[in-house]
Amino acid sequence: MTKAVPNRVLGIETSCDDTGVAIFDSEQGLLAHALYSQIETHREYGGVVPELAARDHIRKVIPLVETVLERAGCERESITGVAYTSGPGLAGALLAGSAVAKGLAFSWGVPAVGVHHMEGHMLAPMLEDKPPQFPFIALLVSGGHTLLAEVKGIGEYRILGQTLDDAVGEAFDKTAKILGLGYPGGPAMAKAAELGNPTRFKFPRPMIDRPGLDFSYSGLKTFALNTVEKEFIDQQTVCDIAYAFQDAAVDTLMIKCKRALLHTKVRRLVVAGGVGANIRLREQLKIMTDKIGCELFYPRIDFCTDNGAMIAYAGSKRLHQASPDLSFQVKPRWSLEELLPI
Repeated sequence: MTKAVPNRVLGIETSCDDTGVAIFDSEQGLLAHALYSQIETHREYGGVVPELAARDHIRKVIPLVETVLERAGCERESITGVAYTSGPGLAGALLAGSAVAKGLAFSWGVPAVGVHHMEGHMLAPMLEDKPPQFPFIALLVSGGHTLLAEVKGIGEYRILGQTLDDAVGEAFDKTAKILGLGYPGGPAMAKAAELGNPTRFKFPRPMIDRPGLDFSYSGLKTFALNTVEKEFIDQQTVCDIAYAFQDAAVDTLMIKCKRALLHTKVRRLVVAGGVGANIRLREQLKIMTDKIGCELFYPRIDFCTDNGAMIAYAGSKRLHQASPDLSFQVKPRWSLEELLPI
């Protein structure tokens, strides 16, 4: 294992529709972070428009870099490396952040290192006062990813199960659109579910009757669509369907997490990604982990969604792998299992 050396890393996250920038110091911790959300830009389209996302990243990255330098009280000369998200994600968005990061690294005379977006999410709880110890099971749940992984150390990942179709966050967004709840769908569905009748509809729990830890959410979305087509849709029905969908989606995640913990005998569960902010999911996972004697960890709410802090932290751990080469290659698709341990 390579011995860690003190470093101060600027992290840049541009994998989708959030522009995140942060500075992490390996001795002092997180010094500053800033985020620009493109939700209002994409809301009228009901989802992320890749070209618009890339253009917004180009406009926002440098101002955010200046903001975090000022907040951290840092001079550019104190930065020892630049980390950027090189995948997975939207190709144009990744290219925007990567190009800026490489340009900054060259002009400042420091190395640049590409970071795996999902590794950043899995390591985000390390920024908290009580970080999890290795090994742990990681549940990554977002608009683009739903997977369970066994984490033995940084770069030591074994995928236990993943979605075979829609990610859970994507299914929330699509179902919210069906119900006319707008974008982003996750928070809108959760808010509507608060007023839902818990007994009116019962949605299926996909793939829980099969062995293994894979997920499937396209059928659940279709079940919601079929329910809408059969019912008279008033506001209460919308809330009732939102409740049933959320209940089924969360229950499925809980069942698979419990199965993973019992199968591996690992006693810690880390939940990361935007869906990790869902209150119903947090409640159900807390009940489950308490019952079987396991610990449950999350990043703070601000770091559940995409952010620069997780990229700065992960980059500080992999700065020794940085290449002096100015060329870069983004990876819209990139398996966690391809990463090297540190």
